[in-house]
Amino acid sequence: MPKLRIGATIPVKTFSKAKTRLGLTAEKKEELCKMMLEHVLTTISKSELIEKIALVTRDEKAFEIGKRFGVVEIFDEKETGVNNAVSLADHYFLDEGFDATVVFPQDIPLMQPQDIQTILDFSNSTRCALVVPSRKFDGTNALFRMPVNLMETHYDEDSYKIHLSTAEKSRASYALVLIRRIMFDVDDSTDLQYVLAELEPNISNKIQNLF
Repeated sequence: MPKLRIGATIPVKTFSKAKTRLGLTAEKKEELCKMMLEHVLTTISKSELIEKIALVTRDEKAFEIGKRFGVVEIFDEKETGVNNAVSLADHYFLDEGFDATVVFPQDIPLMQPQDIQTILDFSNSTRCALVVPSRKFDGTNALFRMPVNLMETHYDEDSYKIHLSTAEKSRASYALVLIRRIMFDVDDSTDLQYVLAELEPNISNKIQNLF
């Protein structure tokens, strides 16, 4: 059986507009976003399962980081939200003949390459959706879809539940997959404290210096 062609999509909101609930200065917020994006790109790049990464943003500083990882740069001119960003990447992967994609946010700094393998281990059909929720069960921190156009995404709408129900309506196999390191994202200061406690000391100290 030929190896599946799997792409990864990372929508990135302009750094200056992101993470407003952290209460950081624009400069410190940008540094944190850069660090988290670099970690996610490093992790995905180490996975032998992901053939190509699509970075969807209008932030040139994000593209500068992405260049080091050979990403496909997709300029999100309107930046109207995650769903539109994912749709732009979907068009690219469909045109390139990819079998499946996984959508990751930029703010999951605990994820490791083996976690990507764990997600894909749950894939059991040519029509399949796999959802890793956020720690608070109020969002989707990883979304696997096969085929790429299996269904539209529904971020910012109690998304993990809607993604599961949409997959069911699409007559696809689907599963809620709980992977602790992917479930930890950073939206507010409480999230950040949880993450800092789990990070390696040298990385944790670097982030704490932003405060």
